[in-house]
Amino acid sequence: MDQQKFLELLKGIQTPDTEIVKAATTELRKTYYPEPQSLLWLLHILTSHDAPEIRQQAAVEALRLVQKHWVALPDEQKPAIREKLFESTLNESKPLVRHSAARVIASIAAIDLEDGEWATLPNNLFQASTSTTVAHREVGIYTLFSLLETAGDVFEDKLPGLFTLLTNTIKDPESPDVRINTLLCLSRVAMLIQPEEDPANLARFTEIFPAMVAVLKGAVDEENEDRVMQAFEVFQTLLGCESALLNKHFKDLLTFMINLAADTNIQDESRTQALSFLMQCARYRKMKIQGIKDMGENLTLKAMQIATEIDDEEDEDDVTPHKTALGLLDLLATSLPPRQVIVPLLSALPQYVNSDQPKYRQAGILSLGMCVEGAPDFIATQLDGLMPVVLKLLNDPVIGVRGAALNGVARLADDLAEELCKHHAELIPALLKNLDAATGQASSEAEKEKNLEILKAACSALDSVTDGVDKATVASYVPELVPRLVQLLGHEDLNVKASAAGAIGSIAGSALDAFLPYFEGTMDAMSKYVTIKDSTEELDLRGIVTDSMGSMAEAVGPVSFQKYVQPLMQASEEGLNLGHPRLRETSYILWSTLAKVYKEEFTPFLEGVVGALMTSLNQEESDLDFEIGEEAKELLGDEVIIAGKKVKLVASDSKVEIDDLDNMEDDGDDDEDWDDLTAVTAVALEKEVAIEVLGDVLTNTRKNFMPYFEKAVETIVVLVEHSYEGVRKAAIGTLWRAYACLWALMEDHTGEKWTPGLPLKSQPSEELLKLGEVVTVATMSVWDDEVDRAVVTDINRNVSASLKLCGPAIMTQDKFTERMTSTVATILTKTHPCQNDMGDEDDHDELDEEESSEYDWLVIDTALDVIIGMAKALGEQFGEIFKVYQKAITKFASSSTNYERSTAVGVIAECTRHMGTGVTPFTAPLLKLLIHKLTDEDPETKSNAAYAIGLLIFYSTDSAAYLPSYNIILSKLEPLLQTQRARTLDNACGCVTRMIMAHPDKVPIDDILPVLVGLLPLKEDYEENEPIFTCIAGLYQHQNATVISLTPQLIPIFAAVLGEPAEQLEDETRAKVIATVKFIAEKNPSLIQSNPALLNALQG
Repeated sequence: MDQQKFLELLKGIQTPDTEIVKAATTELRKTYYPEPQSLLWLLHILTSHDAPEIRQQAAVEALRLVQKHWVALPDEQKPAIREKLFESTLNESKPLVRHSAARVIASIAAIDLEDGEWATLPNNLFQASTSTTVAHREVGIYTLFSLLETAGDVFEDKLPGLFTLLTNTIKDPESPDVRINTLLCLSRVAMLIQPEEDPANLARFTEIFPAMVAVLKGAVDEENEDRVMQAFEVFQTLLGCESALLNKHFKDLLTFMINLAADTNIQDESRTQALSFLMQCARYRKMKIQGIKDMGENLTLKAMQIATEIDDEEDEDDVTPHKTALGLLDLLATSLPPRQVIVPLLSALPQYVNSDQPKYRQAGILSLGMCVEGAPDFIATQLDGLMPVVLKLLNDPVIGVRGAALNGVARLADDLAEELCKHHAELIPALLKNLDAATGQASSEAEKEKNLEILKAACSALDSVTDGVDKATVASYVPELVPRLVQLLGHEDLNVKASAAGAIGSIAGSALDAFLPYFEGTMDAMSKYVTIKDSTEELDLRGIVTDSMGSMAEAVGPVSFQKYVQPLMQASEEGLNLGHPRLRETSYILWSTLAKVYKEEFTPFLEGVVGALMTSLNQEESDLDFEIGEEAKELLGDEVIIAGKKVKLVASDSKVEIDDLDNMEDDGDDDEDWDDLTAVTAVALEKEVAIEVLGDVLTNTRKNFMPYFEKAVETIVVLVEHSYEGVRKAAIGTLWRAYACLWALMEDHTGEKWTPGLPLKSQPSEELLKLGEVVTVATMSVWDDEVDRAVVTDINRNVSASLKLCGPAIMTQDKFTERMTSTVATILTKTHPCQNDMGDEDDHDELDEEESSEYDWLVIDTALDVIIGMAKALGEQFGEIFKVYQKAITKFASSSTNYERSTAVGVIAECTRHMGTGVTPFTAPLLKLLIHKLTDEDPETKSNAAYAIGLLIFYSTDSAAYLPSYNIILSKLEPLLQTQRARTLDNACGCVTRMIMAHPDKVPIDDILPVLVGLLPLKEDYEENEPIFTCIAGLYQHQNATVISLTPQLIPIFAAVLGEPAEQLEDETRAKVIATVKFIAEKNPSLIQSNPALLNALQG
């Protein structure tokens, strides 16, 4: 090999001529780099060449070859190389070369120190780091950081000395680089500390922490963008370390960050970074925040203040403090209890929405809108008081405020569409007023832009307000809404067309056949957009129109929609190949919708649909090629993890083979170079949709799906432990749906229904047993250690639904019942991984009365539903498992939060109903609790308690435990029978009749029955008609004088319950009512003959 030619080739890489660069690279790689001598020459060039750009290139290339060739170099040469390399790096004048050389030192040291070589290096680094020469200190600390990064384990037994050094260097009086590099060192040191095993070093870290914050503050004050970014990255890294490292200073750190974010005198980038850090805290340290007095409130109010910096003129893609502050509010509402976020927000809201300053009014309604998703139940209780504010802002004189109000309405309706229904009479005219005002002629380009924003926002609000509400609510508005929106389909702006199409879909989906008069005209107006494809905006519109047409198919039904199916399926198939991820997802969702509409008639499309979905699910995420920019060339050809996916990187231009020229410190950050890498998440998102759609198609086409069933299950199982939580959730959910579908087909075939209890009365088929094994093994591989709340919640829902639908067969799978029981127990005690801060096993000690955010409660609520599922599946045998949960359920029943108490009491009721006499051993403690809850301040808890007590008395055989309390119970039920709340009345009536049936001699029937009859028919909880009419039928059979005397009052009640709605009575109860009416007819025919409805019921 020719050393001079080697140097010339290295210089050739620096030329601007691409061909020369490619030729030089190829020869270096082919002829020189396979030989150890090349590393020796590169190190020589790095330590001695005059040109800094050549030294820099040599450093980059040497760093690549150290792992490959260092060991092979002659041992006798290494001491001189080490000494020369260290000395030249200390004296290097160019910072970039210094950093690159330091990384080479660290790479060599990582090998040497492990082999017991270069023992002098740590001491040399300490000396350099404390040198009187600034440049030496900078090199020493940066090399130390590089070494900590590559071989941190070397320092595990040297931490005390390291802290001594870093305590000094973090306060370096002359060099901000020394201070920031010390901060970087400490981020690596933090990873080496095991707090429980190493309290001394934990104390040292805690002591140095304020100085670390000071470095961040210094970088912010100096407005040095690079150092600010590095400092914030350190604190983000610390959130992923042991929480004990931050505990002592966590409150001060949160306060520092929110004050930094609120300071308008510092750069927006720094403020946004501070808010981003707080968002990560809300996500991963929510229990810590919850445990700090007033912290949730402080963060909420400061975020609202920052939101007032809204600028209507800014680009929608700009990342600004006010947008990030709204994002923080969203996360706070999701992560913390309503008392800590929503209550202070609502207290502050009047001063915002009533302010003279439009930006405050905008910030107020936007802040409210951002918090709805996190606490819909709580905000629903406040809606009546909020609506006048919302309506006022929808009529605000300032167009920007009206736009914000429309945005707020859309967010409210996304989660509270049903609750908003009673306000439609005022709300929808206000939305239409905004829509109409924005369709007029604009006097300027700026006004035209604002009108476009209002049009889109008004359509979006109408979309949300009408989505998923019942037909009766929306039908009357269809004539006003649809013609306006169809007209907007002809608007010149594609985004306005898309917004209008989305709103039409929601209206149709809710209006059902009330949409029929507008169906043909709307389809004609939309059809032209189903095949457009000339731009991304056109493809966006195409996707939304396809979604909307799916909603119309559900609305008008299979017959009316039939002629559109074939062309729409063809267009959706074409949409798979247009390079637009959202359009592919839209095609899948359309297939799901049409499968629901056409059921088995969808079969002709199955082969193509299943094939396309399987192709999506089988995409090789590890072989995806993404173009990258200059900064990432070091990774070319490598697989990296981005957004949880493996991605192979390729170059973005003709230099595709040049994968060893980069230096990631060459230039400043260029985020655009990395934009394409985030596109990989679209693959995972597409898989999530594809799995869910496969489940919909399977469920709706049933036996016709069987040719594809086994392959579908095999494909889905592989995705159960996917790195993206949405895919995990969809995969497990679809496996359970597959099990339920196969179970239903087996029941259809055998004609047998399952019965509660074990051993099983009848055995499932071999296929079902095998699928049950697959489903339970897949579920347990995730359920007990999953960290994502939504995944755990969805597993709970699926297991619960399957237990209720398919019975106890799934509980015979190996160890499934034991593991299910223990997993649910961890959720109820709030020790499941998804309920704890990242890295904490269980760290709730600082919370006296532990509250939950609504999202956290959802995990518990659905776990309680699993318990009900087990009770239904096991019947009387459930008692042994109920013992496991009795304490936790009782604790929730005594919670300070209304919905926790009502839910727990409801669970007791449902478990009692399903286990029947199996509840007997629990009679005394449950009775005591439930009697107390009959006077609870919360109406729902009282209602559920009445329901539960009736069931307990009806099923328990321990009459000695409850009979002494009969009079107390009846006295506590009396006020419930006088309430205006329908559900409470219904449950109280049910309770009284169950008490009568259990012990008629212990109830003053003469006094209570007339009251009871006066409250019939039930208005809401039709389930309680079963005990009520069973009791009345029994009293007639025993010819009870009181019930016979009440016959004239009961005749119209019988007629009412035998009429519409049919779901008032189950078949068995209906038969009892008809038998009772026949009994009356025999005794007193005239009473029946004068009632045509009853005559029809008898004849029917």
